[in-house]
Amino acid sequence: MLRIGILTNEYPPHVYGGAGVHVDHLTRALVGACEGECRVQILCFGEQRVERGGLHVLGVRPPVALPARDPRHAKLFATLLQDLVMSGTLGDIDVVHCHTWYTHLAGCLVKQLHDVPLVLTTHSLEPHRPWKAEQLGTAYNVSTWIERTAYRNADGVVAVSDAMREDVRELYGVPRDRVRVIHNGIDLERFAPIENAAVLRKYGIDPDRPYVLFVGRITRQKGIIHLVHAIRHLRSDAQVVLCAGAPDTTEIAVEMTGAVAEAQAAGTHDVVWVREMVPVDDLVPIYTHAFVFVCPSVYEPFGIINLEAMACETPVVASAVGGIPEVVQHGETGFLVPFDAKPDGEPIDPEQFSRDLASEIDRVLADDDLRRAMGRNARARVEHHFGWSAIARQTLEFYKAIVARSRGDRGQAEEQGIPLQTNV
Repeated sequence: MLRIGILTNEYPPHVYGGAGVHVDHLTRALVGACEGECRVQILCFGEQRVERGGLHVLGVRPPVALPARDPRHAKLFATLLQDLVMSGTLGDIDVVHCHTWYTHLAGCLVKQLHDVPLVLTTHSLEPHRPWKAEQLGTAYNVSTWIERTAYRNADGVVAVSDAMREDVRELYGVPRDRVRVIHNGIDLERFAPIENAAVLRKYGIDPDRPYVLFVGRITRQKGIIHLVHAIRHLRSDAQVVLCAGAPDTTEIAVEMTGAVAEAQAAGTHDVVWVREMVPVDDLVPIYTHAFVFVCPSVYEPFGIINLEAMACETPVVASAVGGIPEVVQHGETGFLVPFDAKPDGEPIDPEQFSRDLASEIDRVLADDDLRRAMGRNARARVEHHFGWSAIARQTLEFYKAIVARSRGDRGQAEEQGIPLQTNV
């Protein structure tokens, strides 16, 4: 019986990003892949309690509130306290697997306290998100330090893309043979083409007119401002639908509000801004009816959001950053927009980037045959490469190999492609 400990900030119902979606689907798929031969214990931030088959979930809360001279440090202190609670709560395990820097301190402590191997998944890396200093202040220095420490102590790293594999090697010196690329996945039954014009009307979208779609948080990383600035360059009279909420900071919320108001005042395109979180049951038909989905991210380790759109047979126009080119095939499932970045991650020429986005969006909107073919190709690609059951099996094999290496079982470790000796 393999005993797996999963530590995560996000877990349903408290999911606000791709990491939470990943953990939810991976853990459920792991239970199926284990076929009764493993136990999955999840500790998360919150008050969840789930006992279902081989899945055991317990939410943890910070036991006290610590004083913070800078209000932006309060979340860091709460995170550190929750990590301590996790470290003292986690039961007997054979391997601990952490998701995002929020649980990395707990993972490092568990590794030492339980004498078990530590596995990390690269959902993102702090040095590539310098804009988080707006949100965290100098706590960003601490999150980066915690992340660096964890990667340098990890026994195994799951990179969600080839690009992320190179990033962890370059930033943190993780030996190549400790990193395995296992892509993110998608629930192929939940995300599938479903037409429902009534859902569109509920959110103020005209079902009789084509529309361009964005779904995501209002954050520098997601590049939504660049899409809003691209609206004035669109030749088509298509609607632009922005399902965008949860701004990272007051500053970006103000910037977003001003940019959308300017685009709406121009009167050249109808801009529909849906600010509340859209439930998945409504999101699927919104994806399905869209003529094109746009992902203008300035940093994206993988981009589950693109898989969601592709699974609904919607072509994607996306920036060519991070792991996106491993998902979106240029000319086949959509178009990739070249992206040259400054050290802070923003485009070297933001205006040109917005014009390029508009140009590729127009290419899709102008050719119905191309759009439909790309949509079919997108669904086929998702079905063939990004199902969760295959991803869970690969992850389970990685666990077994890492545990075998930690116990000195050379044969089993090397059978899974992990030698006992590692070199950078």
